[in-house]
Amino acid sequence: MDSNKRPENMERITNLELANAFIEQQIKEVRTQVGNKQVLLALSGGVDSSVVAALLIKAIGKQLVCVHVNHGLMRKGESEQVIEVFRNQLDANLIYIDATDRFLDLLAGVAEPEKKRKIIGGEFIKVFDEEASKLKGISFLAQGTIYPDILESDGVKAHHNVGGLPEDMQFELVEPVKLLYKDEVREVGRALGLPSSMVDRQPFPGPGLGVRCLGAITRDRLHALREADAILREEFDKNGLAGKVWQYFVAVPDFKSVGVRDSKRYEGWPAIIRAVNTTDAMSATIEEIPYSLLHHITARITAEVEGINRVLLDLTPKPVGTIEWE
Repeated sequence: MDSNKRPENMERITNLELANAFIEQQIKEVRTQVGNKQVLLALSGGVDSSVVAALLIKAIGKQLVCVHVNHGLMRKGESEQVIEVFRNQLDANLIYIDATDRFLDLLAGVAEPEKKRKIIGGEFIKVFDEEASKLKGISFLAQGTIYPDILESDGVKAHHNVGGLPEDMQFELVEPVKLLYKDEVREVGRALGLPSSMVDRQPFPGPGLGVRCLGAITRDRLHALREADAILREEFDKNGLAGKVWQYFVAVPDFKSVGVRDSKRYEGWPAIIRAVNTTDAMSATIEEIPYSLLHHITARITAEVEGINRVLLDLTPKPVGTIEWE
């Protein structure tokens, strides 16, 4: 039987009981596969890698080595949450690398979106490789591959696999959630006790805020983007929109306009709000946000975020517009 094919009689995991049964089964399988050897996992803080980490910690404890690389393009509070949940609460064997300067120095002056993505992806692999080669006795590589990844790519999704590891490092893969759909992964995460802010986290591109800080990334504009995005997320949470909208974020373009602050003219960037709903990410519709809430978010962003003096709303469905701007 193809181990990458979901059995037809496999029940959809829709509740705590089914999730717990799945966890127990995976713990047995992982222990059989791994024995007393060590497993390496790139822990991004996304749903899939977080659930795999929590599951493996339950199965093999400190035999799992988690590496979290902060590329400086995470949303506000995300790396801190990874450390809090995994190191402080779950007592994980976690290596945290703050590579912010390394990434932002390489990205300085680079405006072309594809080039930015390549730099971020390539450097991420380098940083991960460096850490992996420092570790001794790692036999397995854990990945947060899920079933749609397998369906989309027939087995290998390039950005999912930590490519470029040294040839002499032969890892066997550990992929405990590879037959699950996203909603099932979230169900398993809840059963493992992960916080809802992690389990229900919306999709976030690998290059992170790098593709939402449009054009050449500067530290001041990246900071403004991070703060504006945090306000949008906070207000959606408070007003019951977080569960109704599939993806919502702020993008900040690389141009300024004149505004007024404290009775003086000042130049600032616009913050563009994008809020979409989709079932498969192939097409997306625009979510209606009450105007009163938009006014409130605008007032907060323009008052609290240094450098932003306008707030715009993107009303474009997909097609015509992609979900991300870059």
